[in-house]
Amino acid sequence: MSYAAAVITCSDRAFADVYEDRSGPIAVELLTDAGFTVVSKVTVPDDPEQIRLAIRAAVSDGARVVITTGGTGVNPKDVTVEATRELIAYEVPGLMEEIRRFGAEKQPLALLSRGVAGVLIPDDAPRAFILNAPGSRGGVRDTMTVAGPLLDHIVQQLDGADHDMSRPPSAP
Repeated sequence: MSYAAAVITCSDRAFADVYEDRSGPIAVELLTDAGFTVVSKVTVPDDPEQIRLAIRAAVSDGARVVITTGGTGVNPKDVTVEATRELIAYEVPGLMEEIRRFGAEKQPLALLSRGVAGVLIPDDAPRAFILNAPGSRGGVRDTMTVAGPLLDHIVQQLDGADHDMSRPPSAP
């Protein structure tokens, strides 16, 4: 089954066309390679309300996985993490710990990423998984190398599937 996904690039400069968004297209490509159908790809400024609106819109439009790129560092303009935390019901910290560890093997600055992964439980749509990737091409690649193989299982879990994927989901 192919689930819907969305990519949101969070960057003032990419939003203003000061430079080309190079991380968002990589996220689209890698989500597609992982078997997802990317239903939207948008760029928003480094503004918490714009980021929250874009995430909510993506989920309302059917995205089960939303990957954000950018805004995960320690710069004062890096607000994606805070915007995401306001929306999610709970975090999945082990995934982000592994993404940072994996990235740091090649680039020690990966440890500065504050990205979060978590579950959004909207009133008007199925549960969705939100994952903050760094705004660099390498950061997105590292994120998808670690998370990509798990995303299908995560969505199945959000829908109540059993942990042993060889058995059908338990009744609620």
